[in-house]
Amino acid sequence: MAAIKHFAAPAGMTTPPLSFATRTGELLFVSGIPGFDEKRELPDTFEAQFKNVVTNIRRVLDEAGATFRDLVKVNVLLTRASDVAPMNALYASAFGPAPYPARTTCVVQALPNPAMLIEIECVASLAGK
Repeated sequence: MAAIKHFAAPAGMTTPPLSFATRTGELLFVSGIPGFDEKRELPDTFEAQFKNVVTNIRRVLDEAGATFRDLVKVNVLLTRASDVAPMNALYASAFGPAPYPARTTCVVQALPNPAMLIEIECVASLAGK
């Protein structure tokens, strides 16, 4: 059985009881990442939250020795349907160029913090890493 490696939240960050990511074998599972910044604050705009999500996912991928090109599956949770089109434009820039990972996008009624507009979770292949 493959050992499981856990990736903790950045030092000093308060989180629910979870790992930011876990690796088993050649797969890295990244927990849902919201748009908090380095001061643990949540910006008001969707664009700023999206940017923070990407920054936080990049940090986890870097720590695991992976990049956005290693992503195989992405799940995007939005709280407003009106953010789907802006998210697609931002996503293309951040997760591109094509080919993109497989993706599911859901509009949900709410996320754990009422100010959260987006959360992204993903799976990366670490084959050969």
